[in-house]
Amino acid sequence: MKKIAIIGGGINGLCSAYYLVKAGFEVTILDKGSITDGASFVNAGYVTPSHFIPFAAPGMINQGIKWMFNSSSPFYVKPRWDTDFFKWAWNFKKSATNKKVEKAIPVLKEINIKSRDLYMEMLDTMDFNFHMEKKGLLMVYKSEENQDHELKLAERGKELGLEIQALDTAALHKLEPGFKDDVIGGVHYECDTHSTPNLFMKNLKSWLKKNGVQFLLEENVTRFDIAGKAIKSVHTQTKEIFADEFVLAAGSWTFELAKQIGLNIPIQAGKGYSINTSRETGIKLPAILTEAKVAVTPMNGFTRFAGTMEISGSSSKVSPVRVGAIANAASSYYKGLNLTSEEKEAAASGLRPLSPDGLPYIGKTQKYNNLSVLTGHAMMGWSLGPISGKLIAEIISDQKPSIYLRPFKVDRF
Repeated sequence: MKKIAIIGGGINGLCSAYYLVKAGFEVTILDKGSITDGASFVNAGYVTPSHFIPFAAPGMINQGIKWMFNSSSPFYVKPRWDTDFFKWAWNFKKSATNKKVEKAIPVLKEINIKSRDLYMEMLDTMDFNFHMEKKGLLMVYKSEENQDHELKLAERGKELGLEIQALDTAALHKLEPGFKDDVIGGVHYECDTHSTPNLFMKNLKSWLKKNGVQFLLEENVTRFDIAGKAIKSVHTQTKEIFADEFVLAAGSWTFELAKQIGLNIPIQAGKGYSINTSRETGIKLPAILTEAKVAVTPMNGFTRFAGTMEISGSSSKVSPVRVGAIANAASSYYKGLNLTSEEKEAAASGLRPLSPDGLPYIGKTQKYNNLSVLTGHAMMGWSLGPISGKLIAEIISDQKPSIYLRPFKVDRF
């Protein structure tokens, strides 16, 4: 039986293990943490065919410069001297063109839909229990400018075949009565679903353990042993792990690990935050508050408010200013909703791996014949977990991939 070592225990690492176990492989997962926190646990839980525009889109650079010195802005780039960041930003600039976005749109739509369907397949197998609902996703707005922008996106989504409804003020407030009067309308992406990430991660991890997956936690990868075009083993501070195939799915830390073995896989960490409340909010539907770029999700037993994109390095430190901005946004859109100081103090952060072009890296490298890479999913990491894991299993099993992989080529920069 072939042995697979997966470096990284986030959503992509666990989903890769799930499909590799199903394919008959012996799997070990290494993670520098305990697999109890981070982006895979604090995200908004969305599965999003609606997110067919890549993060690297025209206008994002100008917006980033505009917000650079506002630490409470939805998109914040911390000014710093960092050569790797400058290289990443240059590639981002080259990717943020209308032509490249147009090429990415059908690719993102397809991979999101396939992943959504795989979530439903996983639910149907009853291998492990998790929460998943298809209530869609509301994109709501207060301004005519955002209304125009969202309605144009909705028309494009309809052209792609997505189930979408534009809602005027009356229709929106009938669907979600908790919005304040100045929320003038929204777009309902009925194609989307939502889940509760911490429940999924906990129960999938338990299923993997029951099915023979070995977890080596609190283990930092310190070096790789290489022979020609093959990786022989990886070393941590306490162990050496041998395997036939290796999967690098270390999220925001992938870039530094890849550099150790001569690979250039540009990644920047995009920090996001979430606040939970177990109090009754009356919120029925997931929604993105478009002016504030805040996501709201009614999860299993609590409501989550998540948001911001902070490019400031690899620190997971929680900024009270940015947490406050999320809480203020929630209060400004929903009637009678005020998050308490205790809820804000319990806020958590996670680092999302951002590729320069907004597309993930999925596949084998040219330099090593037994290394697959899986990272760079930006805000769609949760949405794309199952399809990403299935693709890795297909690649290692020498099966035809479920989707065309060229757009996700690992060596493209």
